[in-house]
Amino acid sequence: MSTRSPGAVAVTARGGVARRRTTTFVIGIVVLVSTAACVLALGLIVDSSSPFDAAFAAQHGADVTATVDASRATQAQLAGSGRLPGVRALSGPYGEATITPVIGRAPGGYIAPPITLVGRPTPGGRLDDLVLTQGRWPQRPGEFVLSANSGLGLQLGTQITAHGVPGSPVLTLVGVANSVGQSADGWVLPAEIPALRVPGSPPTAQLLYRFAAAGSAAALHADVSALAGSLPRGTIIATQSYLAVKQQENTGIAPIVPFVVVFGIIGLVLSVLIVVNVVSGAVVAGYRRIGVLKSIGFTPGQVVATYAGQITLPALIGCAAGAVAGNVLAIPVLSSTANVYQVGTLAVPVWVSVTVPAAMWCLAGLAAIAPAIRAGRLSAVQAIATGRAPFQGRGYTAHRLLAGLRLPRPVTIGLAAPFARPARTAVTLAAVLLGATTVTFAAGLTGSLNRVVVGLSHSQAEPVQVDLPSGSTGGPKNFGPGGAPRALPVAVAERTTVAALRAQPGTLRYVVEADERVKVVGLTGQVYLTAFRGNARWTGYDLISGRWYNRVDEAVVPTNFLTVTGMSVGDTVMINDAGRLIPVRIVGEIFDTTNQGLAMLTDWRTVATADPRLFPATYDVGLRPGTDPRAYAAALGRSLRPGGAISLNTNDPFFLTLTALIALLTLLLAVVAGLGVLNTVLMHTRERVHDLGIFRAVGMTPWQAITMVICSVAGTGLAAGLVAVPAGMAVHRYVLPAMAHAAATNVPASYLAVYSAPELAVLALAGLVIAVGGALLPAGWAARSAAATALRAE
Repeated sequence: MSTRSPGAVAVTARGGVARRRTTTFVIGIVVLVSTAACVLALGLIVDSSSPFDAAFAAQHGADVTATVDASRATQAQLAGSGRLPGVRALSGPYGEATITPVIGRAPGGYIAPPITLVGRPTPGGRLDDLVLTQGRWPQRPGEFVLSANSGLGLQLGTQITAHGVPGSPVLTLVGVANSVGQSADGWVLPAEIPALRVPGSPPTAQLLYRFAAAGSAAALHADVSALAGSLPRGTIIATQSYLAVKQQENTGIAPIVPFVVVFGIIGLVLSVLIVVNVVSGAVVAGYRRIGVLKSIGFTPGQVVATYAGQITLPALIGCAAGAVAGNVLAIPVLSSTANVYQVGTLAVPVWVSVTVPAAMWCLAGLAAIAPAIRAGRLSAVQAIATGRAPFQGRGYTAHRLLAGLRLPRPVTIGLAAPFARPARTAVTLAAVLLGATTVTFAAGLTGSLNRVVVGLSHSQAEPVQVDLPSGSTGGPKNFGPGGAPRALPVAVAERTTVAALRAQPGTLRYVVEADERVKVVGLTGQVYLTAFRGNARWTGYDLISGRWYNRVDEAVVPTNFLTVTGMSVGDTVMINDAGRLIPVRIVGEIFDTTNQGLAMLTDWRTVATADPRLFPATYDVGLRPGTDPRAYAAALGRSLRPGGAISLNTNDPFFLTLTALIALLTLLLAVVAGLGVLNTVLMHTRERVHDLGIFRAVGMTPWQAITMVICSVAGTGLAAGLVAVPAGMAVHRYVLPAMAHAAATNVPASYLAVYSAPELAVLALAGLVIAVGGALLPAGWAARSAAATALRAE
């Protein structure tokens, strides 16, 4: 076939693909992994911009969740409300019951805050599809599924007893689910609801609505008014708008977005960098063959077309497979992300699955064309000479200098190898640097988040709390026979609680607090005020600036309180409590997000004189080292019965999911960086196959060959690791405050100072580990190559 015929290019390209199977395979694999990483990274970035909206659409969220008194309207009337003008969809009615759960089987459990359970036959439906994140859906009476947003944090298999309900029904937790509209605290089978209702309470039910116009609070208010007008008076007891849930979720999502975006950007840059390096390296490695093609009459245009076809074919396959792999990989990652965002379910947008592979394929083609054009302009002799070895003089100085060191010769040859291809080495260095930076950043972020979760939950300082419910007379209440509330004098309740706490051998210390809402002069809305009676320094509130209060009329406040009021530590604010103005001096800034940071902690005496109705609400309990909080709570519950509700301050599972997501993304980016190293070493080994054959012929052992190949990237990896440590620390010091500022708070200095000297020493080796891991496969190939085979392969 004439070299001038159009078919010559296609035949030559196919021959190149078949002849250079290793290079073709590497290109396909690298493009596949890079495309998958890009699909996932861009999907994360896109989903981070509006995760609630994406989940709301995917789960067919309800615009309004209405609680109705089913005794005031017939089933036909309730169903007829779905045919009103403007109502697009109706789901329900689902029976519901509010119970006070006792964690564990009575009488050995402890009382938790009330929860609302809804009866649904399946997790799916026309509206509000529930996403099971753990376990399964109830299959028989006595089983229930808990909402991930309930705040109870129970383990599968935990049993709860419905307090105050005839027969004390016992339910076993069999699953955990997400409702994008937070429609309930848990779900049971419909037949279970009647047995869970407190005698005398109305038979309430839940209705879920979608409206044609629901983009604003005013539109939803009009829709709800129309519903109320269509049903008998008093039927609708309460409604919840998706806009309120969205605002709450977006507030919680905002702190997470910065770190997700950082991982996404690193993944995109790393993938593009490696694809360009792999493809351009493959073309450069084929310079000798390009010289042969030119010597038999190929034109520069044919050379470019040949290598563009030779590269784009495996790249096309890799891009298509990468799009599929990215979506498959996205299932567990976005599931974790959805748990972090607490929005139910997320998916890679279709346009991302189409655009990313197309862009990657174009990128691979452009990366191949640029060096191919350059090679096509060379003469046949120049191309062959360039393909045989790097440009004259490159790396020779490094070889001479390293040869003078008292190191084994395979080590010095390997250490000098990167200087022969400085451009390729630079790209490899950048890839390893990004991977190692991600490892350092992830280690710091994980350490900081561990401190954040402890600082917000107070799980270490005060793992147990005893809540004294407020009775009709303003004081605590107790439960008599049959669950009927009865008044209990405050003094009696306190003596009973204190005696029970002192009787428990695991009690280390405790402090009583009162919680109320007050007005701050000049500030709209209410501020949550917590007044402690006794020393509360140990309760787990970390200081950002200033100090803890020491005297009456002093207080500590979160960051957002200072931001909203325009105050600073040292200023005095006026609070209005029970109609009396009380000056309070701010002496410290604390890390706390209660009520979006509009809170205040002070001494009991600061407000007690102004508010004689101030009653103790909670006892915060610190435990002796080694005491199991759950066993302690159960024992305390037995001694207090009948008495107040006992709750455990446990670490939010949200942060455990977040930590797992960080680890998964870090591993993915490290693998992508390792593939970049594998490509570099493979290209270098293929280019130096003649030298390798000579080395093996003069007696180089397989282990010496492995040492030489590994040392060729060891210096690059070590240098990248040393640079990655300060780079990762810098990213950490930028991202963590950005996450905190999105949550309207600052962070204590201790939350940033999470790197220890031994940890930094280990992290400095991350680049070396990534580089060596990527070099192992080509090193093994070099060790197995016989001298004659290597020389013949050249």
